[in-house]
Amino acid sequence: PRRGARPGSGGRRAHLTRGPSPGRVLGIDLGQRRIGLAVSDPDRTVASPDRVVTRSGDLPRDRRAIAEAAEEWGATLIVVGLPLSLDGTDGPAATAARAEATKIGEVTGLPVETYDERFTTVTAQRSLAEQNVRGKDRRKVIDMVAAAVLLQAWLDRRHQEPL
Repeated sequence: PRRGARPGSGGRRAHLTRGPSPGRVLGIDLGQRRIGLAVSDPDRTVASPDRVVTRSGDLPRDRRAIAEAAEEWGATLIVVGLPLSLDGTDGPAATAARAEATKIGEVTGLPVETYDERFTTVTAQRSLAEQNVRGKDRRKVIDMVAAAVLLQAWLDRRHQEPL
């Protein structure tokens, strides 16, 4: 067989056909003062930090900023971090995040999932510390890095699920 041909293919190269990509996912880390946003690639393999939305004190305005980011990226799904208690139960923060996720879905018109975000900020802080990002610079990016950690965990989990 020719180089690059699959054994048993009679010398023909195997052609893989792919359907349309599932679309980008917007990951959201809801903080008290800032909202971190991250976005996946269209094939939902890699998450990248996108931006930080500073809370305005006006929830509808903050939701519109999220909707604008989702539209800008052409997101087809949103994943909101769910701050579960250490024992895995819903506390007041998780209850509030679920309610906010519902509102974000209403504003964007997109499906919204929640995903356990325990330890995402700690992981993001460690990652930034390893890169020697300190002080004010760290505070500027920590929320979007935490959103990327959350979204990457969600993506990895999806790739592990059986088809």
